[in-house]
Amino acid sequence: MASVLVVDDDATIRDMLYELFADEHLCRSAATAEQAIKLLDTESYTVVITDLSMPGLSGVELLGYMRQQQPDTPVIIVSGVNDQTQAERLIEMGAFDYLPKPFRLESVELSVARAIEHHRHLTEQRQVQAAASD
Repeated sequence: MASVLVVDDDATIRDMLYELFADEHLCRSAATAEQAIKLLDTESYTVVITDLSMPGLSGVELLGYMRQQQPDTPVIIVSGVNDQTQAERLIEMGAFDYLPKPFRLESVELSVARAIEHHRHLTEQRQVQAAASD
């Protein structure tokens, strides 16, 4: 079973995404990037979905933290700004996907499914590499 961390300061969106994935996956949520980092310091997740603009640390800063601490974990950015240039910049920084708000739930489900598969593939690659070096 995959584990999903939802990070958004908007309780409605955070709860909606949590409910969307909680039936099929282990799901946690955080209202801020700082809360998310506390969870990430003790647990790893299959995928992280984070808002871009939040009080305190932003989704960009959380993405940077993830690339340093858990580089194989896909990070999906959601944002109220539909800006293709910003989306491309975030993908270059290591985001797995960028979904502008308002988003269709089907789009989020598809992105998360792709991210879970991507994570599974990376995990298998690491296991093969580790076995080959033994």
